[in-house]
Amino acid sequence: MTATNELPERSSAAVRGLRRVRGFYAGGALLWAASAAWTGWLNPGSRQMWVSLLLLTVFGALLATTSLWLGKATRSRPVVRRARTATLRPAGAARHVRA
Repeated sequence: MTATNELPERSSAAVRGLRRVRGFYAGGALLWAASAAWTGWLNPGSRQMWVSLLLLTVFGALLATTSLWLGKATRSRPVVRRARTATLRPAGAARHVRA
């Protein structure tokens, strides 16, 4: 069992995925902020405005959580990349078999 402040090693694919999702959440938060401002301007206090604010809050929370995870993943131990190992073949084996 690991301590709560220790993180397992993160792969570069996980960091790339977090960055991609963070961009999606940032776009969603921006969209819902614009929608909430627009509906608040046209119909203040309407149900559409409150739904837009709710979705803005949800996307903001998801964006904050993803940013926090990404920060922890990049501050943790550096990712150790394994060297690619060549498959072992007999010395005289051909790479391609032609019929």
